[in-house]
Amino acid sequence: MNNSVTSTVRLLGAGLRALLVLTLVTGVIYPLVVTGIAQALFSDQANGSEIKADGKVVGSSLIGQSYNLPLKRGQETPEPDLRWFQGRPQNGLGSNTVNTRYKLILSGATNRSADNKDLIDWVSAAKAAVVKDNSTPGYKVNPSDVPADAVTSSGSGLDPDISPRYADIQVHRIAERNGLSVVQVQKLVDEHTDGRTLGFVGEPRVNVLELNIALKDLLAKS
Repeated sequence: MNNSVTSTVRLLGAGLRALLVLTLVTGVIYPLVVTGIAQALFSDQANGSEIKADGKVVGSSLIGQSYNLPLKRGQETPEPDLRWFQGRPQNGLGSNTVNTRYKLILSGATNRSADNKDLIDWVSAAKAAVVKDNSTPGYKVNPSDVPADAVTSSGSGLDPDISPRYADIQVHRIAERNGLSVVQVQKLVDEHTDGRTLGFVGEPRVNVLELNIALKDLLAKS
């Protein structure tokens, strides 16, 4: 009986030591090593790909932001603030029905097929709005000028980038609304257009948040 108890105690002791060692290695040492390597070699990505303006973090280069006017009384859907470059539609974003105290960003797609009536109506309305909003007295946007990313949300609904083509058709409206020249605004777009990754991966793109920060800086100097 004593031998059995002794063996049990030894097994428990060995198990406890193994648990402590594994906890130390996998729960303390490994996370510290990975965190240290990430901070040393990939600090920007490890910290959320932050974008700063005026010394403050204003967002992430990986997550889109909306540029809307404050809601008016009785208004449910905000109107876009047309002084700023607009990103992709966010129809894919869900709403938070669990915690109603905070408005959380939920990522998701519309999950509607190309022949879905709701999706067709959304795209048609979005295209009409893009044409109307970006046409100025000296510049007419035709429906055929509107690229797909101007009227459809991304798979996540949080795409931070737009195509150079969509940015270009907003240039005249931005210039008119802010009292700038078309040349000045087009230069901003050109300077903030990124090419394909490694020269062949993906498509050229413009980060809307970074572009609007540059626009704000330009307006401050004007």
